[in-house]
Amino acid sequence: MSRRRIGFWYRLAAVICKPPLLVLFKRDWQGMEHIPADGGFITAVNHNSYLDPLSYAHYQYNTGRVPRFLAKAGLFRSGFVGLMMRGTGQIPVYRETTDAATAFRAAVTAIHKGECVAFYPEGTLTRDPELWPMQGKTGAARVALLTKAPVIPVAQWGANDAMPPYAKEKKLQLLPRKTLRVKAGPPVDLSAFYDQEPTAEVLRAVTDTIMAAITEQLAQLRGEPAPAEPYDWRKAIAQERRAARAAAKAERAAAAAPAEAAAATEGAAAPQQARSTQQAQEDEGK
Repeated sequence: MSRRRIGFWYRLAAVICKPPLLVLFKRDWQGMEHIPADGGFITAVNHNSYLDPLSYAHYQYNTGRVPRFLAKAGLFRSGFVGLMMRGTGQIPVYRETTDAATAFRAAVTAIHKGECVAFYPEGTLTRDPELWPMQGKTGAARVALLTKAPVIPVAQWGANDAMPPYAKEKKLQLLPRKTLRVKAGPPVDLSAFYDQEPTAEVLRAVTDTIMAAITEQLAQLRGEPAPAEPYDWRKAIAQERRAARAAAKAERAAAAAPAEAAAATEGAAAPQQARSTQQAQEDEGK
């Protein structure tokens, strides 16, 4: 099969979701010519808002090539959302379990069947302070090397204006009317890696190549240069923890300093006090 039919459940999702998106948001869609007309492929998408999966899905749906997302297994378990996730053929990811590899096998199978599989390589909302793509995880790279399918970098911007990530209150900010910008780029050239063993170093290099392509598309959407290096969330967390430990150590030292000073003062005063006592006793003896 060269491509997945849209099917009942995807059409139902479109009937529910498209009208509000069309009414509430403007659109700036670019690069649809880079989406393959036939055959399996991967899209690698940045993530900077809880709203942007809808933005990207709307864009991808309108190309005629509906995506299969890798999504948290918990979303499939119950309720209307779970029904829609199962009905539209999304792929559950069982994180930190022995079933974690099942999602990647399902992704490979889907691509071999001619479908589009969408990855968010960052694995979560970006933690970069300026919302640039951060360092990615290697899942998309693994599937890309196994299938040798085209990897299409997709950047999006604007959903974060309507629903900023990590806001204290996850409320839509609809006015003034926001523009959802989505841009697909040409396939990422990974041919240099196809004959190499998928070692950790190779997977990291492939992932970095994919993330660089996404970042390039985002820089064009934003009209500004991207950082020279992607934000490394793990390194930033390690630095924050070291800084917190250093601050706690300094605080403990500052709290202990008065007590140590008092002890030192008492220690210095003790000999003088002893001498004074001895002198007083001698005077009484006279």
